[in-house]
Amino acid sequence: MPPIIVFSVIAFYFGILILISWLTSRKANMATFFTANRQSPWYVVAFGMIGATLSGVTFISLPGEVGNTNFHYYQLVFGYLLGYFFIGTVLMPLYYRLNLVTIYTYLNRRFGIRSYKSGSAFFLLSRTVGGAFRLFIVATVLQIAFFQAYNIPFFITVIVTLLLIWLYTYRAGIKTVVYTDTLQTFFMLASFIVSAFIIKNALGFSFGEMVTELREHPYTKMFEWDWQAGQNFFKQFFSGAFIAVVMTGLDQDMMQKNLTCKNIKEAQKNMFWFTLVLLPVNLLFMSVGVLLYMYANAKGIPIPESSDRLYPILALNHFNIFAGIVFLLGIIAAAFSSADSALTSLTTAFCVDFLNIDINKDTRKARNTKIGVHWMFTAILFIVIVVFNSINDQSVLSALFKIAGYTYGPILGLFMFGLFTRFNLRDKWVPLVVILSPVISFVIDYNSEAWFGGYQFSYELLVLNGLITFIGLWLLSIRQGKVLTNANQKPIN
Repeated sequence: MPPIIVFSVIAFYFGILILISWLTSRKANMATFFTANRQSPWYVVAFGMIGATLSGVTFISLPGEVGNTNFHYYQLVFGYLLGYFFIGTVLMPLYYRLNLVTIYTYLNRRFGIRSYKSGSAFFLLSRTVGGAFRLFIVATVLQIAFFQAYNIPFFITVIVTLLLIWLYTYRAGIKTVVYTDTLQTFFMLASFIVSAFIIKNALGFSFGEMVTELREHPYTKMFEWDWQAGQNFFKQFFSGAFIAVVMTGLDQDMMQKNLTCKNIKEAQKNMFWFTLVLLPVNLLFMSVGVLLYMYANAKGIPIPESSDRLYPILALNHFNIFAGIVFLLGIIAAAFSSADSALTSLTTAFCVDFLNIDINKDTRKARNTKIGVHWMFTAILFIVIVVFNSINDQSVLSALFKIAGYTYGPILGLFMFGLFTRFNLRDKWVPLVVILSPVISFVIDYNSEAWFGGYQFSYELLVLNGLITFIGLWLLSIRQGKVLTNANQKPIN
């Protein structure tokens, strides 16, 4: 694709984002940045959540991954249903009842200040690494598609990318993100739908024939019953449930959007409709993956060694120019739908959880502090991305991304202990437990095949991590006395 077209696509896309930012930031105040004044329509949040859930990593990796693991990923998606039901019926009512800005404030009211800070700190670490990794992917695509043609260094590409995100989020924050997510979801879905129809026409299929070919293709095998396999159904299903709870229900980034709805009933509508839509969307992504392999084989195109490169290579080099443009818009949207909300949620968590900013006091000092923190996390993301690029080793990057997943285990353990027990904690020792838990989990994972007869951990490692945290907290528990209560003197769990 000619660089001038790439530049035009990027300029067009960010022009729309800046317009949305201008429209949403009029009369914006501190509460607008952190909660969107709790006026977001539930259906806008629900549609945008699709793009926020499916990151740039999913956008590129999932279609190619069907060549390695078939449709086994969908077992995880089935588990999401259980997880999102728990979020909608247990966690969200709690958050709305306590009128939380950051969800980790619950830990302060339930256990104490150190539990609160520990939970928020693990979120900051995880979202920084995860957000930087997602931005690294989109910066790499932009570097190859445009900046490389003019010999522009990679760090300049990263700076430009981050500055653009900062520019359209620094004023209205989460309110802008809620609406830009809808745009980003649209482009992501459009990219896959256009790709599917282009391949269908290129292979001479009718719509019915395409569905039949997909149904009969070996890559669409969905279920794995071997208990030792990493893709075993029960491992995937229950891991999917816990992943949904942790990566959405216990993640400030995702819940901050849900907490912008007017009330709990609208927030629950958002969650349940989003859950239903996510099923066909994931099926679409994986089906396009099978079609990509069918297209490559039919046209004699070599399959790249890295499955992550299959979709970009075909879309940019073998499909028509329109499909390439839509793909480029899709990958930019997929990455930025995660990155913009990550930057906003990092700013929110640090301002509220560590600087104790009152969002209802719209003072010059508070606004300047918020902007300064927004700049700080922009700089931190830049540093982490440059470090990723200097490593330049995909296996190491994958390991770093997996390590980020360890940080959600302690959060899971803290919240589950708070919700399902009535014990208090020796709060000063909680930081030790949440630090040791990922370390112990790593040791078990590293030796699992030798210790457990060839057993391999997959996503269920998150559950193990949370369980170890839960046990550690139980050892610190105080079994006498009453639990902490809210202002109405009712147990908050």
